[in-house]
Amino acid sequence: MKIEKIFIEEEARNGEIALSLPKRFPKAQVVYIDNHADIWGRVKKPYLHKRDSLNLFIAHKKGSLVKEAPDAYGISGEPHYYFIHAYNCIYECDYCYLQGYFNSPDLVLFVNHQEIMASMQEIADKTTGNLWFHAGEFSDSLALTHLTNELSFYHDFAKRNSKCFIELRTKSANIKELMKLDPLPNFITSFSLSPKNKIKSHDLKTPSLAARLKAIEKLYKAGHPIGLHFDPVIHTDQFEEEYQELINEVSNIIPLNKVEYISIGVVRFTKDVYSQVKKNYPKTTYFHSELTKGEDGKIRYPRPMRHWILGKIKDMCLKAGAIEKAVYLCMEE
Repeated sequence: MKIEKIFIEEEARNGEIALSLPKRFPKAQVVYIDNHADIWGRVKKPYLHKRDSLNLFIAHKKGSLVKEAPDAYGISGEPHYYFIHAYNCIYECDYCYLQGYFNSPDLVLFVNHQEIMASMQEIADKTTGNLWFHAGEFSDSLALTHLTNELSFYHDFAKRNSKCFIELRTKSANIKELMKLDPLPNFITSFSLSPKNKIKSHDLKTPSLAARLKAIEKLYKAGHPIGLHFDPVIHTDQFEEEYQELINEVSNIIPLNKVEYISIGVVRFTKDVYSQVKKNYPKTTYFHSELTKGEDGKIRYPRPMRHWILGKIKDMCLKAGAIEKAVYLCMEE
């Protein structure tokens, strides 16, 4: 990861991250600013510019710190929220919705974790029963944790609030900081997995399937709860064989009845993201498949086709030992 400039908000300049990160990237120019929003994303920067270099912003998140998640974001029956601890990702998945969401691929690390957790606590205090807080909506939850040292904050929050489940969504194998923490039943690491050939073709710059499986195995053996996301599923004529092989590989390292939950979802886009994906990756294979715009505005496989795909993979999971109530279809009605 080549960092060209590090922009640090004055409000954050004396914090641990602001003091340590410039030492990690000694060639990067350090610039102190009042507000990251005055610079970041003000001029549209091509998504693929991230291949050459990135700027890094260290900032305080303003406005809404925790947001209600959309329907079918997690297992139904309990409220789901996501908290915003960063913008953008060091990886380059060719279907990633961030390329049509922000005006810039530059990284923003928010450091006001106490304020974020205060918003989470306020929601928890008003909620009866269990609820979920998800990390990873706008960034990968583990990829930079060796730099941000933020996991311990949210781990402590989970320890204090047994009814609050925190999910770290990731494609990373960077579990060093996580392994320093004691396992908690409500502090869950969930890995997005695809067949190895799909990772190679579409999950650019991400850890391989073998590396992710090794990370899952280490965490599971250490007692950390694991979730799985088979998402996004990209249809090919061989998808059944590919996913059967993937499920077999996963089952060899963790029994599926020990997995906290398994979500399954097909590749999908908003109109703006779809336009950017076609521009950035015109040769990617899934544009040979039948994609249509649904009533919700999302571009994805027609409902009968995607439910057939999702049903096939769900059946594979159940036959491999997954608990039915722990398997859900992501972002489906």
